Amino acid sequence: TITTRFYNGDVKKVKPDQTVIYYYAEAQTTHTTYPNGVEVVQFPNKQTEKFHPDGSKETVFPDGTVTQLKGGREEIVFPDGTVVIVKRNGDKTILFSNGQKEIHTAQFKRREFPDGTVKTVYCNGCQETKYATGRVKVKDETGSVILDGKWSHPQTHRCA
Repeated sequence: TITTRFYNGDVKKVKPDQTVIYYYAEAQTTHTTYPNGVEVVQFPNKQTEKFHPDGSKETVFPDGTVTQLKGGREEIVFPDGTVVIVKRNGDKTILFSNGQKEIHTAQFKRREFPDGTVKTVYCNGCQETKYATGRVKVKDETGSVILDGKWSHPQTHRCA
């Protein structure tokens, strides 16, 4: 291992396998570059960022939250098990640890419940709730109920 100490307190180590470890003294941050091109930055607050040669990035925060960026898609995993996936077009899917799922697009926000109930709020404010029993409840943008009951052809009414 070759060690270089700089006047400002920084330290650079080059290991026999060509791994480079650079410690920034003032920022108390370590930047490690591996021979395969992976770079890891460790901050004093225990946050770690990992950069891959393909452009993907992973960040682990002190609270245990993990974010991954790859191919224009972001995935965030929170300590409680909630997962948020954001696609390149901005569409977002949230998977809650209680089994619920939420989808956000430019056209609507939809929550899916474990019992099969699906509630959708469209961008115009109209709301549609489909219950596992087959019941459908539709409210217009003012909140007035315009349909409440069994609906055999849901595609014939369009809230949006």
